[in-house]
Amino acid sequence: MFAISCYQGYFRIKNKAFKNKEDAQYLNMNAYPEELPQVVRASQAWANDLENIPVFWVLGGICIALNLNTTLIAWTFSIFTIARIAHTTTYLVRIQPWRTISYITGIVCLFILTFNIILACL
Repeated sequence: MFAISCYQGYFRIKNKAFKNKEDAQYLNMNAYPEELPQVVRASQAWANDLENIPVFWVLGGICIALNLNTTLIAWTFSIFTIARIAHTTTYLVRIQPWRTISYITGIVCLFILTFNIILACL
């Protein structure tokens, strides 16, 4: 998610295109009426991360607290992380079907974590 912020900042600075009036004024420029397309796309990727990553953190924390199978959980954590990085990257550069594949991979990891938590609690 930090990389997305850098990506947005890069395009704003490169194009000297700041939508917020105070940002533009600080640099003695006029504010742009709309965000750059790259910044909008990055905001959408960021929003998607915010729908998935906090759930991962909660489920992951529960898995650790329950001391679940460390090998399975470590693999699931790793695959989820790689899938989210791939999703963000493919989202920014508009690549299908890899964006969907990486998204589904991340969701499957969340289901695996959930299933293991439920099994541990039964």
